[in-house]
Formats: sequence, C-alpha cells, structure tokens
Amino acid sequence: MSAGLAVVRPGSLTTIQDLGRPKLRAAGISPGGAEDTFAHAAANLLVGNPRSAPTLECTINGPALMALRPLVIAVTGADMGLSINGHLTPGWTSTFVAAGELISLEGRTWGARAYLAVAGGFTGEKWLGSMSTHLLAGRGGHHGRALRTGDELEVASHLGPSPAIDRTLGEAARPDYASPNVGALAGPHMTSRTIFESRYRVSALSDRMGARLEGPPLPSSGGELLSFPLAAGCVQAPKGGEPILLLADHPTCGGYPVIATVATACMPRAAQLAPGDEIGFEEIDHLQARALAHRLEAALLCLA
Repeated sequence: MSAGLAVVRPGSLTTIQDLGRPKLRAAGISPGGAEDTFAHAAANLLVGNPRSAPTLECTINGPALMALRPLVIAVTGADMGLSINGHLTPGWTSTFVAAGELISLEGRTWGARAYLAVAGGFTGEKWLGSMSTHLLAGRGGHHGRALRTGDELEVASHLGPSPAIDRTLGEAARPDYASPNVGALAGPHMTSRTIFESRYRVSALSDRMGARLEGPPLPSSGGELLSFPLAAGCVQAPKGGEPILLLADHPTCGGYPVIATVATACMPRAAQLAPGDEIGFEEIDHLQARALAHRLEAALLCLA
C-alpha cells in the first residue's frame, strides 16, 4: 500500500464508503455505506475491483485530487463534470491517470453523489468490519471524517490482471436516474394514498440519514408506535406529516408510521436526490420490484 491521491480540494462532503455494516442493526449500528450502491459497485467493477471495495463518495460539490502515482480510475453516479488536467472525461468509464495529473469533479449538472473508484481500492480505518465512514461515530474510512485539503489517500496494490482502460457501462444499463418517480410498495401503516398522488421537494435539511420531503402532509394516527425495525427506503410520517425518506445512515428502529417503502432497485434514484429536487412515488408490487432488481443485477454481472 502507498499514497495514491492527495486532496487538493476536498469538496463539500467526500468520504470513503464501502457496502457498510448491514449485519449490525440488532446492536443499534446503522448499515451506512454507499448511498447509491449500484453506482458504487459499477465504479469498482469498471476498474477490476470487487463490488465491496471502498470508493470515494462525493456529495454535491466534488473534490480535486492529485495522482501521486499511475492509477486507473472510474467515476460513476452523479454527473459532476469529471476532468483530468482540465480535459473533460466521460463518466462510467475506466480511465488511466498518470502521476502528477489532477482529477477534478466540478460543474455538477445533475445528481447528488458521485463515486470514484481506483484499481486496488482505497484503504483506511476498518471499524466493525467495514471501512465505511460513520460520521456520527467518527469511525471508519479516513479517520472517521470527510476529506480535508492536504489529506493523502492510500491505495492498495491491484492483485488481479491489469485493469482494462475505456471499459464503460452505457446509459441503457444504468438505473433510470432521470425518472420523475421512484417505485415504492405500500407500507404497513399506510392509511391513505396521499404519498402516491403527490409530489415532494427535497429539503435542504436532508443528509445521509434521510431526505426530508416538503409537500402535502401524510395522514397518520397522530401518535407514535412501539419502536420497530427500519430499513433504507422506508418513508416515515412524523407528527408534522411531511415525510422522511430514510437513507443509508438511518436509525435502526423508530416509532413513526411507515407509509411506504422504496424498492431496493429504485434506491439509486433516491440516493441522487439533491436539495430542491422534486420526486413522486409510484406504487409497484413485489413482482415489479424483483424484476427491476434482476435488471440491475444483470447489468453489473456484465462488468464482473
């Protein structure tokens, strides 16, 4: 292992993330990990890593990073205007970067989160079996925090065959990031169809725990329930009525009614919601949810 990238500009929130800690909910530890797991996995596969390898999750405003040695990278997810030494470079494509070249993500056109993978994978502090940064606990990733100017990121040696350059994943194989809706199933506490008949705007108060949605209030019983397990994708109706869409750092249990649950295959679209974006919820059933999941899995298998 050796330093592979130096942080010239950290971006608004750039953290090391992998697939998180999904087996620790019973201990009260949120799963965490990459918000857009499809983009995270695709970036890794494009550079020859396993899906679970750590990537950089870049939020809203991306970083500028200096390559300290030759690297193969891929950037997926949101379009943040990837450039290398000032030259625009396509996303969703494996790209060679020479030592001394500047990787910059600026000029965002859509989406909230981009994922930068490097052949070999980033290394960092492992906490409870994962290198994902847990911001509340201050553990995992790069000292448990977002990147800062001057940080140097270690990259593990790539152990497989030399990663191919210019591998790409076409737009047709990706999630429908342009969809005005996310597919969701009716939740256990749904008392009206308001959630499926309305449009909502993402609040500026949103974070990795959840997206607060502004719009028609959701009818509820008015009181809290006995705490029950929660998962990413649950849409809760707090007392005020405006829904909260839970994301990767969600609490493991809670007592607000769950009105709907976004299908796993639709969570990549949800993960790309930025403050000010509008979204609707389209009701789907279990068979439709499975079909969407199979399509995305097939796209990733083509890269493996």
